[in-house]
Amino acid sequence: MELGRLEYLQALVTEFQVTDSSEAKEQVLANLANFAYDPKNYEYLRQLQVLDLFLDMLTEDNETLVEFAIGGLCNLCLDKTNKDYILEANGVEPIINCLSSSNEETVMSAVTTLMYLTTPQSRQQTTALPVVECMLRFSLSASRRLSNLATVFLEDYCTPLQVEEAQNLSKHTAVGIPLPKD
Repeated sequence: MELGRLEYLQALVTEFQVTDSSEAKEQVLANLANFAYDPKNYEYLRQLQVLDLFLDMLTEDNETLVEFAIGGLCNLCLDKTNKDYILEANGVEPIINCLSSSNEETVMSAVTTLMYLTTPQSRQQTTALPVVECMLRFSLSASRRLSNLATVFLEDYCTPLQVEEAQNLSKHTAVGIPLPKD
């Protein structure tokens, strides 16, 4: 039965690659993101280079593709091998860029993914000053989900000094990352 799983995932990847339909691409990427939730699929998804596919989709203009791609990465990065792969593939920067999305689900997944990707080695990048500034703004969001998640990020992943530095910088600058729409 395991062979059937790999073949099915391969068929999804192939469909994504050959279709010209945006709607079909969105549906396939949503399916792949859902399959990324199950640890049984991790090895197959690595073998089929789905992590690269998700990373590549983070820079697409189609906001739905970005939402599903960041959701898939969020599902995958709890696994150490996947986490290491994303970090080594310079995945943090495009994930940080997702924080400026107007889609709240994309932003929520990006924040969560940054949390999951934070290691002693990656902390400098995942909690860089612009990220901390952004989390301070998100902590003031009218969206309870976003404000709570940003508060957890600030309290659990940032040092008090980082938060203070971002607060001081925010007092003197106009921050350009808009809050996502509800």
